Amino acid sequence: MITPVKQVNRFFMLALAPFIGLIFCLLLLRPELDTGTLLPANLPEEHVTAQTQAISKELAGAKEAAIQTSSSIKRTTQLYNQTTSTMSTIVQKASVQASRPETIYNKRITSKLGVPFERVDSDRITIEMYRVNPGTYTGYAMKVKLKDHSAMQMALNSEPGQSETTMQAVKRSGAIAGINAGGFADSGGKRYPLSTTVMNGKYVNGFQASFKDLFFVGLNDAGKLVGGKFFDQGSLDRLRPQFGATFVPVLMKNGQKTIIPDKWKVSPKRAPRTVIGNYKDDQLLIIVVDGYNENGSSGATLEEMQGRLAKLGVIDAYNLDGGGSSSLILNNRVINKPSDGNLRPVPTHFLFYK
Repeated sequence: MITPVKQVNRFFMLALAPFIGLIFCLLLLRPELDTGTLLPANLPEEHVTAQTQAISKELAGAKEAAIQTSSSIKRTTQLYNQTTSTMSTIVQKASVQASRPETIYNKRITSKLGVPFERVDSDRITIEMYRVNPGTYTGYAMKVKLKDHSAMQMALNSEPGQSETTMQAVKRSGAIAGINAGGFADSGGKRYPLSTTVMNGKYVNGFQASFKDLFFVGLNDAGKLVGGKFFDQGSLDRLRPQFGATFVPVLMKNGQKTIIPDKWKVSPKRAPRTVIGNYKDDQLLIIVVDGYNENGSSGATLEEMQGRLAKLGVIDAYNLDGGGSSSLILNNRVINKPSDGNLRPVPTHFLFYK
């Protein structure tokens, strides 16, 4: 069926009428746009241009400041790195220069001792072992540098009257080296340390004033060898000994030979010896001399020991217990030749720890 054209047009008009009405309403009711609230009507164009140029200039200045700041930071960083590098170099050179006198002095010492046949070196201690053979006797010199003063201690049995060999003391305490120390007195089948003895900063049996040429020798809390005759406790206390023992006589004091009492020159004349001394840089020198008995016919005299110590540049030196008591242990070996044929048990020992 064919629909007339007029009917079709009428149909579309009726269908579109609501939309057309809505459009007319919107056009009639639309509010006017107030441009004044967005942009002032009287704002001069040249003012806008001036503000824009000012902002642009400030931005350019900020950019330049940022570039300069960045460049300054880079220069400062470079200067810091250069300064740090220079200071490190200065410190290294200063360290080398500071160690030169010590190195030179040590070379002076070792040039007189010869070539070590055994050496122990660690962060705590350096030990060098030399042979001593001037012709009249034979022995060994052990040079010790304490990098940590706790690397040297004294062994004393906790049970009064008990004694042990230096090897036993070394093994019991885990030391790397050891020597016999002070003298002793026997009583009731027991062996006691002679006179003033100090352990862990305390007197074992109280202070006893020096008599009959006895001296005290030990290490203080700064790791320095201290010793001599002390007639009152205050004089020894001022040296702050941490440990030490007693024997006779003093051999060297302040680089000079001391007067040896006539009694000790011949009682016995020659014997195995153990002596301990120090250099001006606080290194220690221990000399142990061999002898095949204690009757005065073998070993070294005290005057010979003085001469040897003076020639080696020792400052202070002390004669420790000798004869069959003399013992020198290094790396779990007996270095010397004990005159008894075996090591003698004694109350005190100086021990060294790696």
